[in-house]
Amino acid sequence: MLTGCAVRPSRVLPMPADILVLTAHPHLEHSRVNRALMNAASTVARAEVRDLYALYPDYLIDVAAEQRAMADARLVVWQHPLHWYHMPPLMKLWLDEVLTYGWAYGHGRQALYGKDLWLAVSTGGPETSYRPTDYNRYHFDAFLPPYEQTAALCGMRFLPPMVMHGAHRLTDDEVERQAALFAERLHSYPDWPELADLPECTACEVPETARPALVEEGA
Repeated sequence: MLTGCAVRPSRVLPMPADILVLTAHPHLEHSRVNRALMNAASTVARAEVRDLYALYPDYLIDVAAEQRAMADARLVVWQHPLHWYHMPPLMKLWLDEVLTYGWAYGHGRQALYGKDLWLAVSTGGPETSYRPTDYNRYHFDAFLPPYEQTAALCGMRFLPPMVMHGAHRLTDDEVERQAALFAERLHSYPDWPELADLPECTACEVPETARPALVEEGA
């Protein structure tokens, strides 16, 4: 029998954050759906949640901080409402300033190569409005190419998006279910059945000759 040796309780180390959730809603305090999604993501230990409008009310983005957050993640989530068939203005500015040539894309493999990009988006119109015979005129997939090509240019795999149509008409129970599903998906990533047959994205490499001025300036 051993004596004089204290038994130390085992310590469970926190799971490192390998998911980055970027929330972009200009009036989050008035949003039921996007606020619920962001709060649900905040309960996931492996997820870092960044509320862009809270971080940058002056639109002065800390590019270095955002690039560090992106570099540490395996899965990057863009979570926002659809504004005029695209993303809110601060999210677009974030793309313009953070996803720079030579870091996010360009000649050779860049910082985001091999990561996954997932879109979690809400729409005001119901799903039935996204068809040729209704007022949005196109199926929702018609509005995804800018997201898909942004991912491809950065060498990221674009995952099937989570779309919540008719956000204004969802009941509280429906919002709660969607938020729970969002958190569950983050918890279980990358063990999603649909990813098994999803091909890896081949980066759309931009040759140096396409940006000669930047190459000459050493940018």
